[in-house]
Amino acid sequence: MEEREFICVTCPVGCTIRATVEGSALVAVRGQACRRGIAFVQEELTAPTRALTTTVRVDGGTLPLVPVRSAEPLPKGMVRDVAARLRTVRLSAPVAAQQVVLENALGSGVTIVTTRAVPRAKEAC
Repeated sequence: MEEREFICVTCPVGCTIRATVEGSALVAVRGQACRRGIAFVQEELTAPTRALTTTVRVDGGTLPLVPVRSAEPLPKGMVRDVAARLRTVRLSAPVAAQQVVLENALGSGVTIVTTRAVPRAKEAC
C-alpha cells in the first residue's frame, strides 16, 4: 500500500486529498470536502482526464486568435499532443461560436470547438 496526495480540481475548493492506494485500487481517502473528491481520486487512479482550453489562429478576423475548448475532457496523456496539433490550425474569418475546429482530436473521440465568434475584419480603404 502507498500513500498518495491529490489536489481535487472538481470544484473551486481544491481540497488536498490523501489517499491510500494499492495498485489502482482506492483503499482509504481523507481530506475531501464532498463525495466528488472520492470520485475524482478514483478517476485519477484509473483513467485521468482533463479539459483543454487554448486558442487557435484566425486569418482575416477582427481578432488574431479565437478561444477553443474540448467538448468533453480528454485523456490526460493526450492533452499536450492535441494542444500541439491545435497550434498548426488556422481558421479563416468569419468564425462562429461553437464551430468545430477539430473533430475526433487525434483519435480521442473528443471534438474541439470555438467558444466565441470572430467576425471578418473590414478591409482598409
